[in-house]
Amino acid sequence: MSGGHFNYDQHRVRQIADDIQHLIDSNKDETLNEWGDKNGHHYPTGIIDKFKEAAHTLNQAAAMAQRVDWLVSGDDGEESFLARWEKEVPDSWNNTT
Repeated sequence: MSGGHFNYDQHRVRQIADDIQHLIDSNKDETLNEWGDKNGHHYPTGIIDKFKEAAHTLNQAAAMAQRVDWLVSGDDGEESFLARWEKEVPDSWNNTT
């Protein structure tokens, strides 16, 4: 089965997290695009910190949805659900991530 209860929408959530991570990673990019503008957005540290929090929370939500999806789809039993949850769901966010 491999899930499907949520129509695999948890992967869309993870893609948003990846897109935000790309904004973080490219924030200070000084290279120029085809119009001569800098590629990086140059957001201040406070904004980037919120982006980091958002990316973490979205990854956490995607992991949670994946685990629930597999449980209700019959791919995991209750014990494996709990074990995988502990292993795969990122714990609390901090500013060092």
